[in-house]
Amino acid sequence: MARSWTRLHEHLGAPPGPLSFDMVKKAAETNVAESDDLDWKEKLPQPPRDGAWNELAKDVAAMANTRGGLLVYGVTDKTTIPVGINPGEVNPQQYAQWIRNHVQPYLPDLTFTTLTSPDGALSFLVIDIPASPMAPHHVYGTAAKDKDQQAAVVPFRDGDHTAWMAEHQIERAYRDRFTRTRNAQDDTDRLLAHTLDSVLPEQAEPSAWFVAVARPERPLPRTAPPLAREKAPDLCETACAHSQRMTRNHQTVGPLTGLRVVLSNPRPGLRRWVFSTLPLRMGREIYTELHHDGSTILAANLSWKARRGDFPAELEATGVLVDVEVAGACCRDALALARELARHLGADSSIHMTTAIVTAEPAPMSPVINEYGGFRAIPDQARRPRRIQPVTALVSPADEDDLLRESAQEAFTDLMHQFGITAYL
Repeated sequence: MARSWTRLHEHLGAPPGPLSFDMVKKAAETNVAESDDLDWKEKLPQPPRDGAWNELAKDVAAMANTRGGLLVYGVTDKTTIPVGINPGEVNPQQYAQWIRNHVQPYLPDLTFTTLTSPDGALSFLVIDIPASPMAPHHVYGTAAKDKDQQAAVVPFRDGDHTAWMAEHQIERAYRDRFTRTRNAQDDTDRLLAHTLDSVLPEQAEPSAWFVAVARPERPLPRTAPPLAREKAPDLCETACAHSQRMTRNHQTVGPLTGLRVVLSNPRPGLRRWVFSTLPLRMGREIYTELHHDGSTILAANLSWKARRGDFPAELEATGVLVDVEVAGACCRDALALARELARHLGADSSIHMTTAIVTAEPAPMSPVINEYGGFRAIPDQARRPRRIQPVTALVSPADEDDLLRESAQEAFTDLMHQFGITAYL
């Protein structure tokens, strides 16, 4: 999806949000200079000829390798005169194919947007390139002296022009990539540890807990305001409604539904709002955090009422019980909540979610399902693991409910397969 905060927003003093035709035209007319994150182009991208490098692939990789930016077509590069392009000649599928063929690793988050004036007289093509966490990206093409030989270079933006990385710069770029990956995992681990410290000592009795931590891939725009207190409950309600529409079994109540008893009173935390039913000592224990930086936490007790009146008491002794249907509802709720917060805060990157099922002390966990007629049972041949490996899921703020449901099903499947069973949302 397109970024909500760019150099044009900054120059024009505009709030985070989608670029508009008027914004691009005004920036061109006021002669905003090219920079490492802005490149004016008069003519639409052209295919490579006579063994030359693919210019579009080079420009895209250069910005992805630096700090991201905009390629704006329909504006002269030196005088920034808005001359426009023919929107009928714009071919995003062809452009994306060139980039796939010539840039490695693959760049998945590019956005191609045609902006046209209200009277249809003038149009621009804007290619939005986020800074890539997978940098450095190589551009592949034919060598100048030998058309049969493939060569690779690593471009980057140096002020208002493109240059090639030297060997030591490429080495540093790879080191930065690995550092980013390690830091992102460290941040996720800290949030998971914080969640477990918040819920496990407060639980009423030994139980299995669903825990999900979601974080944006890139920081929010610099001008993004903190999440307002009165908005936090609305986001939980909206996420709950979307989650319920994604289930075939409307009997299953997810944790966001049980959270309604405390939604009217968000508690402040460190740059976050906190909802918790743990102090109530009634109903399912649920804990949620909405962070101002777009991160979310959702934790819920999966053992509450996993045993019902028809459940044989001797089976309960086989381990801590895990309600499979509630675990599925938790996956939906966690992803829906992460998406709604990201949309509200204007996040312009994918959201990574890490999900686990944990106990305070390692103990066998037994999955409980509803059989035909509503009877509760532990499936035959089900495994009783003492630990569940965390699994990951990905959600974009632009995802609709069907894509969100697929991501939730994938996370749910990965969790349930560790119990040796297959289950569906």
